[in-house]
Amino acid sequence: MISILIPSYSYDVSNLLEELHLQLLQQNYTFEIIVLDDASPKPIKIKTLKNTILLKAETNFGRLKARRFLAEKANYKWLLFLDADVLPKNSNFIQFYFDAIKTKYDTFFGGFSYYNTLPKKNFRLRYYYGKSKEQADALIRNRNPYKVIISGNFLIKKDIFLSLNFNLKDGYGLDNYFGALLKENKISVKHLNNEVYHLGLEKSADYLVKKEAAAKTLLVLYKRNPNIKHDNDLLEWFSRLTKLKLTLLGKWFYKLFENIMRTQLTGSKPSILLLQLYRLSYLCFIARN
Repeated sequence: MISILIPSYSYDVSNLLEELHLQLLQQNYTFEIIVLDDASPKPIKIKTLKNTILLKAETNFGRLKARRFLAEKANYKWLLFLDADVLPKNSNFIQFYFDAIKTKYDTFFGGFSYYNTLPKKNFRLRYYYGKSKEQADALIRNRNPYKVIISGNFLIKKDIFLSLNFNLKDGYGLDNYFGALLKENKISVKHLNNEVYHLGLEKSADYLVKKEAAAKTLLVLYKRNPNIKHDNDLLEWFSRLTKLKLTLLGKWFYKLFENIMRTQLTGSKPSILLLQLYRLSYLCFIARN
């Protein structure tokens, strides 16, 4: 038995729902699908489908609160969270997760995948980042299971999810902190080659703003709990610079080269290595301010 939970803000989930239903009904699984329209300007509509309901928020919850709301509404022990802008890569996507439930783990991450078609040049930063950092084989992800945490496609026990998310506040970039919480609380994690295609690529300039927001979130969480166990490269480098008293240097690097870096990152061939340097120097900049 499984609850599939899909928060959406102005994104058409019709294709996703049809594919999930096809796989679920073929195997005669016990399931429910709950879609949350998170106060979209243009209300979302879905077809009438078996064991599927659409809930509507009066005001925008945001990513974290929407998931917590859906988890509280769910009737079953296992929760499968999917972002609205994804589509299962394989026809045995649901079967794979039901087989996984029979094992000893508490949480399963299926992973992200990206089509090989190169998007328009002003959408490439998100695409290259996904290809470089998110699209990884489960064998690689399982070597460091708390590092590549992608919450757009994961299965978790309801009680564990609610206990870990009870005191969190919303913000972009919480996947890294969620991974740290899983590690801190010794929640068993298994990565699977059960990917979904990530379809909703934003423009490079917009994505860069999101990465800045993620850095701010990380800084707040780091200051709140600097000793939390984590596997985040950005926080690790920032912690080193802090101990070496080099964050002022990082701040001035950002101030001097911000425009040059932004121009490169929003161009047709963005460098992911430069993106990491941009994020680190930005983190120094906001920390010193």
